[in-house]
Order: sequence, then structure tokens, then C-alpha cells
Amino acid sequence: MFGKRLACVLAVTAGVLSLAACGSSSPESARTWSAPVRTVEVGSGLVVLPGTAKSNNAQPKTGDWATGPDGTPNTAEQTTARAWVQFKVSEAGGPDPILVNGAGLTLYRFDKDTVKPSKSACGGECTKIWPPVLVAGGSKIFLAGVKKSSMGSIERSDGSRQVTIDGWPVYRFVKDVKPGDTKGHGAGGTWFGVTPDGRNGSAAETTAPSEERQPATSAVLFDGKDFSDNEASQGLSGDGCENVARPGVTSSIAASGSVKIWSERDCKGRSLVVDGDVTDLAEVGFDNAVVSIFFG
Repeated sequence: MFGKRLACVLAVTAGVLSLAACGSSSPESARTWSAPVRTVEVGSGLVVLPGTAKSNNAQPKTGDWATGPDGTPNTAEQTTARAWVQFKVSEAGGPDPILVNGAGLTLYRFDKDTVKPSKSACGGECTKIWPPVLVAGGSKIFLAGVKKSSMGSIERSDGSRQVTIDGWPVYRFVKDVKPGDTKGHGAGGTWFGVTPDGRNGSAAETTAPSEERQPATSAVLFDGKDFSDNEASQGLSGDGCENVARPGVTSSIAASGSVKIWSERDCKGRSLVVDGDVTDLAEVGFDNAVVSIFFG
């Protein structure tokens, strides 16, 4: 991003955020810091973390980045493919906003599924075209633009565990092979790109009222808008006021709940309460202005 210093992307390992070395000779770029990450379990041992897979330093060739021999996303019964999944808000030029996984592929819901109780109506041959998004006990779920309270999972008839958004089971479409593809949207009048609140992404469906979030305990701050992984990010957590290590460069925030952002150190100056994730701080008049955050 213009006007911002190049920085390192944070790594998340063993529940600790740390700044990775950039390889620059600049003493300023070699600064390091860490902050504890407070994880949230959502059942079946699934752990939710704010931010993207990249900002959380997910292992290469695991989770959504695991691919089969043909280079397409892996649906095999492999632990590496279920180590983590990502749900990130994106735009697809039609059904906006829409959710994508860590590989940038569109995520879908099936209108023949049920929510109460959550149950998938896609089995057998159907799953070869619409692979369910599967996880295992201990899998991580990275969220950017999605409420953690929306996340859940169900046990499928074959014993595998599928992720749900507001009760709706989530799938991919095999003909989507690159970021931005939405070839499954509207298929059969029952398959649609899924939105951050579980809706089917069609213009005909009304938006559900938003629910108030609980105070956040951690957040990931991105230098670019829309939780961009092409720019630097930094992590922060705590209880009370915390100063940002690299102030004045944040354009989007992925948080585990609501936070109060400030324009000066020690939570002074101009402030704004944001309800969790914000894709573009320019829209709320706080782009490149976050210097401290109040948690709790």
C-alpha cells in the first residue's frame, strides 16, 4: 500500500503471535514483538482464530492449501487437508459479499439442507461435485469477516465432520478452480455462494439483523483493506488498553469481537467502537489511524 513501510507478516505458533524477519537490512524492519493469542473452541475441539491462514502462519500444503496430484484442492481422507480451514469475506462480482477459503475458492450452501437441526442433504455422488468442507478434532478455523458465534459443525452420515455457518453446512464446487470462480452460484436453483451470515447470496433473500458481539480479546491488524495477505499484518491481544507495535498503518481489522480503536497511544485521542471485523477502515474514517486498542 502506498505510503506504508514494508513490514513482516506475523507468524502464529503455539498460540503466540510473533513478527517474522523480513530479510531487510533496515534495523527498524528487524524489530520483533509478541502477544498471546486467546483461542476460542466452538465444539468438537475446533479452535477459532481471528485473521487469515497466512497471517496465522499456516503450514504450507496443509488445510485449504493441500492439493491433490492434479493440483486441485484435496478432498482425500488426509489429516493435512483438515488441519485448518479459512472463511474470509470477499467479492465475486455478483453474489457479494461472499465467503472464500484459504485458497481463495468460493464456498457454497445447499438450500435443500436444513438448519434446525443442521443436516446435509448432499451425500454419495453429490459430494463428488460439491465436496463438503471437512475438519477433524483439533482443526483450526481462521475467520476474517465472520462472527465466531456463526461457526459450528455437524457429523455427517459417514462419520466425517462438516463445518457450518449459522447452521448451514458449507461446500466447495469442483468446477471452481481459481480464486474468483463462482460457477456453482445458482446451480439448480438450490446452490449458492454463502454469505458471512449463512445466507445464500441471492438478491431475493433479505439480510438478517446483525447481532451484537461480545468484547474481543485479540485482533489481527492488516496494512491493506479486505484483510489483504499481500501486505503486512500484526497481532494484538490483551485485557484493557494495548498500544499497537506499528501504529498508523492499519486498513482492516479481524477481531474476535467488538473493540475500541484509538488515534493516540494509551487509548487517548479520537476513538471509535467497531463491531468486530472491519474490511475497510477508510469507510469509518480511521484508515492508517489506529495507534492503540482497548479490549474488554
